[in-house]
Amino acid sequence: MAKQTGIITLKGPVGRLSFYKTKDGYLAREKGGVEKSRIMNDPRFARTRENIREFTDNATSSKLLRDALRPVISQIGDKRLNLRITQSMMQVLKSDLLNVRGERRVKDGDWNLIKDMEMNASSSLGSTLFFELGLNDTAAAWEVSLPAFNAQDMIAIPSGASHYKITATGVGVDFDLGSRTVVSSGTGSISILAPVLPQTLTVDKTQLSGTHFVFVLSVEFVQMVNGSEYSINNGAHNAAKIVGVEQA
Repeated sequence: MAKQTGIITLKGPVGRLSFYKTKDGYLAREKGGVEKSRIMNDPRFARTRENIREFTDNATSSKLLRDALRPVISQIGDKRLNLRITQSMMQVLKSDLLNVRGERRVKDGDWNLIKDMEMNASSSLGSTLFFELGLNDTAAAWEVSLPAFNAQDMIAIPSGASHYKITATGVGVDFDLGSRTVVSSGTGSISILAPVLPQTLTVDKTQLSGTHFVFVLSVEFVQMVNGSEYSINNGAHNAAKIVGVEQA
């Protein structure tokens, strides 16, 4: 592998050479690799074909879950969240005990492996909400009980925030059909100065369809100006966590 030492730094392909930047400086390498037709047919690349099939299933399954979680994800300022979801889903795929290597699927893996996943690596739910949550899961509903509390004492409120929202979200996906459903129940915007009475957020599970389910609790901070809500720091302080999973 060649390393550029001159004053001219290139990026991109030039003929058969490809120039790129790394933490070690600007490097260059010659284009090459094995032809696709050989990879797909040569017996010596059987293991590669197995990996491709599993990577494809993981990529498709991860995208479906991310799309279903979009109402939550769109409020989270973690640029690596999509990658972390994909990595977690790969662990689910690798836990599949039903199919041989190369045929393992996310849908047949241990769905419990994504439980307790934080949506924001920089702001966990436990470091944001300091009161105890009551979780109740029945056949018809998934419920989160919030106690009476004072936000200024029991919530890590970021600078600039005037209001916050706490939301319970249920997601159902069917990896075979490629379908998804979402049901949410939230507090609405609450002033950080207002005392809060006990309340229960209820996700109606009868409105969810699919084979795999995820239940998320999230908190979002906003600044209210003349009746309009503005995100704080692009969601950097918002927190969300997968606190429940279920598989049909």
